Amino acid sequence: MSELVTFGETMLRLTPPRGHRLSRVDRLDVHVGGAESNVAVGAANLGVDAAWASLLPATDLGERIAYALRGEGVEPLVTWTEMGRVGTYYFERGGMPRGRDVIYDREGAPIRDATPADAPLDRVRDAEVFFTTGITPALSEKVAETTGTLLETARDAGVRTAFDVNYREKLWSPAAARTTLTNLLPSVDVLFVAERDAREVLALDGDAERMARDLTAEYGFETVVVTLGEEGALALHDGSVTRQETFPADTVDPLGSGDAFASGFLAERMDGAPVEDALAYGAATAALKRTVEGDMARVSPDEVRALVEDGGKTDIER
Repeated sequence: MSELVTFGETMLRLTPPRGHRLSRVDRLDVHVGGAESNVAVGAANLGVDAAWASLLPATDLGERIAYALRGEGVEPLVTWTEMGRVGTYYFERGGMPRGRDVIYDREGAPIRDATPADAPLDRVRDAEVFFTTGITPALSEKVAETTGTLLETARDAGVRTAFDVNYREKLWSPAAARTTLTNLLPSVDVLFVAERDAREVLALDGDAERMARDLTAEYGFETVVVTLGEEGALALHDGSVTRQETFPADTVDPLGSGDAFASGFLAERMDGAPVEDALAYGAATAALKRTVEGDMARVSPDEVRALVEDGGKTDIER
């Protein structure tokens, strides 16, 4: 039995060295990343027994992903397929004024054809928390139906369900996302949503608190966490609002910060902490992740606790 089970696609990330352009590069750094596996890794590094479920091709590249997750303490619950390929994406860092860019190459990944029969339903039923994101149902109508079945299966078994809207405009339009997500959200207990996604995708108005209350009224969530970028995060739980500022961080790699936040929040809540402490834990995990290369939150509980206690005011001495 795993305390946390996540479900979604994990890809290989190919990144030019800092300061190099993708169109001119002759070397790429390889990382493993996917929102749901990132959350599993972050939680595992914080002491949670975590597993990640998905489909992978039975190739060396598929094994590369499973190997990376095992190395971070996550159990891969993989259905291996003879067909398909590992999805990839390219991340080109660019400072101001150029900005950064992400290019996806994920057509043909076997998870697009995932059915409930491909998922470890018994492990989902036995988990304490089941987690997935809006990226997964964006991949295809079939996997959207499978995502819904997994959420319902978990909910019916008394498993707490957690979901991050995690909207990606390169995968679908706000209108298409809204149609699919509004069918999934009734099966969700804990919702993570960026303020911009609440406005643009879920078509909500007002400030973050107003949107959290409207979402709770509409779907009956146990907890709603609205992330506010540099302004931190807000959580609504049992009618009470808690706010959390961000912790300052020197950013080495920004990708996966939101996933790190979710992993820290869930890990602390699963340990029995109140929402206020879980928000701080999530914010600290996200800040520490930004100092680490790659998508995964390779952090320790001691580092997170030290940052929370320090309040981010000074560098933490070792």
